[in-house]
Amino acid sequence: MTNNKYLEYLKRFQSVLALGLMVLALSLASDKFCTVDNGLNVLRQICANLCLSVGMTIIILSGGIDLSVGALLAFAGAVAAGLLKNGVAVPGTDLFIEFTTSGAILAGIFVGTVLGWFNGFVITRFKLPPFVATLGMLSIARGLTMLWTGGFPITRLGDSFGYMGSGHLFGIPMPVWISAALVAVFMLIMKRTRFGRQVYAVGGNERAATLSGLNVNRIKLLVYTLGGALCGVAGLLVTARLDSATPNAGLGYELDSIAAVVIGGTSLNGGRGTIMGTVLGCLIIGVLNNGLVLLEVSPFWQQVIKGLVILIAVAVDKMGAKKS
Repeated sequence: MTNNKYLEYLKRFQSVLALGLMVLALSLASDKFCTVDNGLNVLRQICANLCLSVGMTIIILSGGIDLSVGALLAFAGAVAAGLLKNGVAVPGTDLFIEFTTSGAILAGIFVGTVLGWFNGFVITRFKLPPFVATLGMLSIARGLTMLWTGGFPITRLGDSFGYMGSGHLFGIPMPVWISAALVAVFMLIMKRTRFGRQVYAVGGNERAATLSGLNVNRIKLLVYTLGGALCGVAGLLVTARLDSATPNAGLGYELDSIAAVVIGGTSLNGGRGTIMGTVLGCLIIGVLNNGLVLLEVSPFWQQVIKGLVILIAVAVDKMGAKKS
């Protein structure tokens, strides 16, 4: 086998190799790492980021980016918790609407979907750079969360809602089942549907996609809408697990989401990457966070190490793009 073949295989499986080496090193460094309970804990911890990162993957594949995912997560979770706990009174009438658990869940996902759609609308309608448009949405969603909660957490949401975040099915945490189902659905969408192929085409060369007859604006609008819906799901998982919707939920999740996508091999230039690669990226981030905690590394150093990992991943991506 030639050197080029070796390099090609190494690049293809670099995420798997990195995860394997990390697991091996942490297993040797801490006897608490390689246990069933800790493995399930890692899977549970990455579920919210996995939902966000799947949405971020299809957005980046289309040539965009979304810096508002953490804020959308917080607002969607807060709306669901507020409606479930307090209901809503219709202004100007004596009508008061109470929400069941299912209704609150649907409301949270709906909020994330609408705000994601608004991101896509602003980007496609007014031709704003995705960086600017989603940065504005970050501030809007954070402000709406503060207004909705009054700056205080919404707690005691009930066992039926909490089961989604802390319950188990066949010994596996419910968030793992939910995120795994979403991963399977979006892998199928991106690999087997016309829409998936169109997303890759738009991200690979938007001008060529337009000239070939694709409705680029419609595709981008749908991409951001789906990303928003997944933010809603992530917000529900975080809120249900903590049994609390806090105004500052999701802070820093943008960093973890983008890091997972890039580490998983998706190009920031768009048009290249996979959902499975993002799953591996989330596992790497989750294992890294878990291992640093078990090794009692300072939280400040954890941020430094995570930043270095992101820089290395982006540098590798850029070098691979140049060779291509």
